[in-house]
Amino acid sequence: MKKSYCPIDTFINAIKGKRKGTIILHLKQGDKRYNELVKLMPDISERMLTKQLKELETDGLINRTVFPEVPPRVEYSLTGLGREIHPILKGMFKGGILFEKSIDASEN
Repeated sequence: MKKSYCPIDTFINAIKGKRKGTIILHLKQGDKRYNELVKLMPDISERMLTKQLKELETDGLINRTVFPEVPPRVEYSLTGLGREIHPILKGMFKGGILFEKSIDASEN
């Protein structure tokens, strides 16, 4: 993650991407295995989910824990930073609902 001219841009650059915000919202509910995340987000390809998880890990928002079992078990969890930005994402979620209602009202 690179620092931008404005802290808002730095934040947006860290969370923009296919379902990164959604991943963080799901992990706030508890640690998840990869297949659980796949089931929670059927509209994202596994390749894209893997890419987004790696980027979130690189940016320090999630942890990836590999358990030494056969077959290997991998769990994802939020870091302290990921937990700190959760309320912001929750507010963005609520804002999205408001905009969707506005769109629905204008279409009717």
